[in-house]
Amino acid sequence: MKKAPELDVIEWLNTSEPLSLQKLRGKVVVIEAFQMLCPGCVSHSLPQAIKITQLFPQKDVQVIGLHTVFEHHAAQGSREALDAFIHEYKIPFPVAIDRQTDKHLPATMEIYQMQGTPTLILVDKEGRLRKQKFGMTSDMQIGAEIMSLIGENSAPEPETKSSPPQAGTCTDEGCSL
Repeated sequence: MKKAPELDVIEWLNTSEPLSLQKLRGKVVVIEAFQMLCPGCVSHSLPQAIKITQLFPQKDVQVIGLHTVFEHHAAQGSREALDAFIHEYKIPFPVAIDRQTDKHLPATMEIYQMQGTPTLILVDKEGRLRKQKFGMTSDMQIGAEIMSLIGENSAPEPETKSSPPQAGTCTDEGCSL
């Protein structure tokens, strides 16, 4: 497995300081590359990234949005447009703005050889690129993959005993005899 390249970005939003994959070692990193005018990003990938942020503890998983514009630059390339988009869609995780180059593709998009947006990237706790997928991934699949990466090289947590519910009762966890 190869080391995940660092993101080549010009600015960070929704964070007090710039992030780097090096600084995030020890966490699983989920990078969601998106454009504001990408229908699949808006309808599926960004909501999925928000769910990941809500479901997994930040001590284990860091979600990053990567705004990587390769088309319709005038409509979605400004910082003001992205600020409004992040506000309107209630994006809670840090968002990096990919660096535009004199080539067709933005810098990080080219480094990762992305095919378009949405692109989902998973980086393990050691900083290795473990998945890169263009298009949509099911919530169940990505959740299982993240859990698998969280569990790698970790000692199992001790099981805690909880008292069983009284016979004939139902809780959120199930119904007992």
